[in-house]
Order: sequence, then structure tokens, then C-alpha cells
Amino acid sequence: MTPVGRGRAPATGRPGWVTAGLGVALAGVVRLHRAIPNSPGRVGSLVESFLPWAGVVVALLFVVALVRRSGVGLVALLLPVAVWVQAFGGLLLPGSDAGTGTRELVVVQHNVSDENPDPAGTARALVAAGGDLVALEEVVVPALAVYEDVLGADYPHHVVHGTVGIWSKYPITEERLVDIRPRAFEEGWNRGLRAVVRTPYGDVAAYVAHLPSVRVGARGLASAPRDESARMLGNAVRGEEVGAVILMGDLNGTVDDRGLGPLTSQLNVAERGFAFSYPAGLPLARIDQVLARSATVGHIRTLPATGSDHLPVAARVTLDPLQGSGRFAP
Repeated sequence: MTPVGRGRAPATGRPGWVTAGLGVALAGVVRLHRAIPNSPGRVGSLVESFLPWAGVVVALLFVVALVRRSGVGLVALLLPVAVWVQAFGGLLLPGSDAGTGTRELVVVQHNVSDENPDPAGTARALVAAGGDLVALEEVVVPALAVYEDVLGADYPHHVVHGTVGIWSKYPITEERLVDIRPRAFEEGWNRGLRAVVRTPYGDVAAYVAHLPSVRVGARGLASAPRDESARMLGNAVRGEEVGAVILMGDLNGTVDDRGLGPLTSQLNVAERGFAFSYPAGLPLARIDQVLARSATVGHIRTLPATGSDHLPVAARVTLDPLQGSGRFAP
């Protein structure tokens, strides 16, 4: 009888300490994710791409602690809860509708997919969102005429360079290609543009970009071209002379991913909303972004699915007072 009793005590206590240890480790990952090395395999970026989902892991650990009636585990899990809420809790707060007199633009961002079987239906869905600006990626030649036709009635001003385009309710006074092509990519790879939009609140430099794709494989996250393209885009934004900047695009990375640091270090990210946009069938991450300078991205949300493998996102962008026009000294 004595050996059996000795065998039970460790089995009862051990799961609580394991749960507690996992909780503390998870809190460390969320709080100190920048300390995770990015080599080999860009593991740091990989972890950061799915960082918000740490909240789900914490919830599962809570269930384990409750089932095992582990006081140690439950108390220890308060730490990762506090860390997660501090990092992501604000995104859960509801967005507020803008009041009269605000300097707000509604922007819609969508990778429409070069294999979209229904570009007309996609365009109609985007019009229904009621945005002031609509940014599209993977606009291929066969579908371009459809987007121009359907969007044209509500958005009389538009610019397309390569496979990215912007449609605007307001006049576009300047436009040009932005070179974000990684050195290893072939000539003709054009996925960036800049347009100056004359809004009721002053000029806004609107950038649309589609950064290179990343892949997860046995060697980790393959993101070097994406990171190189992000640095080039970051340099372009840093040199922008118009005070207010809005960047819309499929950046193939989350705002927590250090690979987008050249952008997120100088542009404001959305304050409310997770808006996981990819893949459309089971959204796990928001890689479709709206970022801004001299403006606040107050709330971002996903729109209903279209014929694309991405969900569209819509964001409310409020320009800072006196920043819609004028020039910026970098």
C-alpha cells in the first residue's frame, strides 16, 4: 500500500506545476518576443506572425488547470493573461463611429487574387463598403477592365501600376511607381505605387504595396525577399514630403512581425480590431494592412468574403489636425 500512495502524490501535483511553467513561459514569449533570435529560420518572425493566438493557448491552459483543480496553475496563469491583455486587449474594444466634423477617411484594402473567378462581384462588394479609397493587389490584365468599369461610377479617379491600383472618390494630383523589387527578382515585377489624393482635409500621400510572399517550410520562415522589399518601401515612406501618409497593401506579414519593422517603426497601426484576413476560409492572421502617418487608424475590420483567398479589410483613418496638407521633414 505504501508504494501506491507514494506514486499518486507526484502524479497529482505535477500537472499543476507543468501548467504554471507553461503559462510563465508563454508570458515570456508574448512580452519578450523581440528577444527571440531570428536565425536560423527566422523563428522570431514566425512566432510574431501568430502572437495574438497565445491567448487561445492561455485559455486552454486555464481549462486544464480547472479540470485538475490546480490552484498553483490558476494563480500562475494570471501572469500570461495580464501580459496578453496589455499587448492585445485594446484591439478587442469596439470601434466608435466618427462624429460630425471629424477628418476621417474610410479606406478599403483587398488582395483580389489573380485567380478570382468573379471580379465584378468582388468590385460590387467593395463599393458596398462605402470607402473613400479602395486599394487593390493582384489586379491582372483580364480583370482590370472589369474593376475599372464597376468601380468607376463611385470612384472616378484611379491609378494602376503593375498589379496594384488605387481607386479614389477624390482627385489624384500625382502618381508614380514605387520600386520595391528585391534584387533577385526579375525586371517587370512592379507591386508598389504612390498617389497624392486631394481630400477635403488636404493632400494625402497614398501608398499601395504588395510585398513578396513568405513560405513556412522545414527550414523555418522564408521571408528574406519580403523583408528586403519592406526596407525599400520604408525608405520611400521616410522620404515622403507630404505630411499625411496612408499605406494600404498586402504586406505578407502581421504588424507584430519584425520583418515589417521598417514600416511599423514610422507608421501608426490599427488601434482596434484583429481583422484576420488570410486565408479567407480560415483566417489566422491579418497580412492585409492599413498603416498611417500623421493620422490615426482607429478601427479595422474584415468584410465578407469575395472570390479571393484574402478577406477585404476596411479601416477608419482620422487625419491629425493641420496634417492633411503641407510637407513633412523626415
